[in-house]
Amino acid sequence: MAPTAISSPNTKPPPVTKSCVTAPPTETETLFHAPHQPTSTDPIPPLRQALCSEQTPLAHRFRALFSLKHHASLNPATPDTLPAIYAIASAFTSPSALLKHELAYCLGQTRNLASVPFLRRVLEDRAEDAMCRHEAAEALGALGDVGSLGALRGFRDDAGEVEVVRETCEIAVGRIEWEHGIGREERVRGSDFTSIDPAPPLAQGTKELSIPELRRRLLDTKSPLFERYRAMFALRDLASPPDLPTAVPAVEALADGFTDPSALFRHEIAFVFGQLSHPASIPSLIATLSNNKEESMVRHEAAEALGSLGDEEGVEDLLRGFLDDPEQVVRESVVVALDMAEFEKNGEMEYAVLPEEQSFSPLASVKA
Repeated sequence: MAPTAISSPNTKPPPVTKSCVTAPPTETETLFHAPHQPTSTDPIPPLRQALCSEQTPLAHRFRALFSLKHHASLNPATPDTLPAIYAIASAFTSPSALLKHELAYCLGQTRNLASVPFLRRVLEDRAEDAMCRHEAAEALGALGDVGSLGALRGFRDDAGEVEVVRETCEIAVGRIEWEHGIGREERVRGSDFTSIDPAPPLAQGTKELSIPELRRRLLDTKSPLFERYRAMFALRDLASPPDLPTAVPAVEALADGFTDPSALFRHEIAFVFGQLSHPASIPSLIATLSNNKEESMVRHEAAEALGSLGDEEGVEDLLRGFLDDPEQVVRESVVVALDMAEFEKNGEMEYAVLPEEQSFSPLASVKA
């Protein structure tokens, strides 16, 4: 999926400050906001305030974020597009690694290269949490930003870089090179999912690959990660809709990926299960979340995937058992997952709109 034809700004992005809600706009920000004029019905300022406030319940902030993502991703762009991008980026000052990594993901889904400077700043900050830096690298790949190839290759080839960042940069380079190379010619099967994925599904040939063959490619640790991810997303698409005859075998093949030595790879399996919301994935997701020796970035993704299955019997009760988990990112993910579970049970159309009751506190309600 190619990004819109909006070039990266040549100027540096405005500084993201602690006073992200009230700080006056810089010259650059004013430029990118023009001709946007806030009005009493402008949706961006209240969403930005909810997202940036550390006093706002985390689940509230996630809903505000996904509302902003909607505005930031509209094509063609609207007067709210760039203000929404700046609003998302303004929350990178949060101490929550979970929230910051989600900010990076959302910016990567905008198809708007105005997001690039913010993502580059996160990736290049070695003091930042590795999970956030990984997501920033993945987002640059999703945007197809050729201008970031040099930085991505540098981190990919740096033996001293943390593994999850190095591996993500490898995949991001592969995606950008694919998009601007053979991706122009390949015939890729259509997908039920609108997300810009780290890698496209494997190209369609004269003969469709079987699930056993896709599983073999998925688990082949000698193959490049980008190619293994392509097998992963091909299996995902064979599992949707959930009543396809290939769905359960594809989910079972994906679940075998939880044995992979790469934490990045295991976390992406959990993310895919969150997209699919297939009941057949529940046993492997529970096992992953329950494994205290598993990396927190994998467990957190498993928790959120279970949140997307919140209407399945027993899932909410199981998630509540992890509200006091030793890992902060897991605890926070469970709070968000329980809010997602409530959304699933209520049959809401989109996990974005803020709850009507502004005093809503998911943590208070689930721990009562």
